[in-house]
Amino acid sequence: MRRSDREVTDRNEIVAIMEKCDVCRVAFNGGAYPYIVPMNFGLCVKEDVMELYFHGAIEGTKIGLMQKDSRVSFEMDCGHRLVPDRERGNCSMEYESVMGQGHMEILPEEEKEKALCILMRHYHQENFPFPPAILSRTKVFRLTVEKVTGKRCHILRKASAGNGDPDTSV
Repeated sequence: MRRSDREVTDRNEIVAIMEKCDVCRVAFNGGAYPYIVPMNFGLCVKEDVMELYFHGAIEGTKIGLMQKDSRVSFEMDCGHRLVPDRERGNCSMEYESVMGQGHMEILPEEEKEKALCILMRHYHQENFPFPPAILSRTKVFRLTVEKVTGKRCHILRKASAGNGDPDTSV
């Protein structure tokens, strides 16, 4: 990572960033270009295993690509805040982000409901009921994370520069 001062290396901090995010962008291999899809997700961390859960239609581009090549990359970010510095004539952005790689698989029918509960728990919906008809029309995916990195930028604030903007440094 070029900006090692922004790197987040503690696994618990990376998980905390992931828990704050509400969309995960997944990049599939295939064709002339990567295929990126923003998706809702659920997170499950047990000891050294980190898994992300997703859902989607029973057919489509991502399923075809996943069946050809299960390797994927992902990215999620949160905590965005533009910080203008008029005195210096520039601005910066605060953020937290996570990027990673792993393999994605389609879950068998008997694992769908548990995975969807993990997904719904991420959005604070405990004990959400899933009608059997919905389960049969939904594919559920598990991404087993093999590599993950985190990054954050928080702008240091000094006393106000007198023009309404904080005097900032990065």
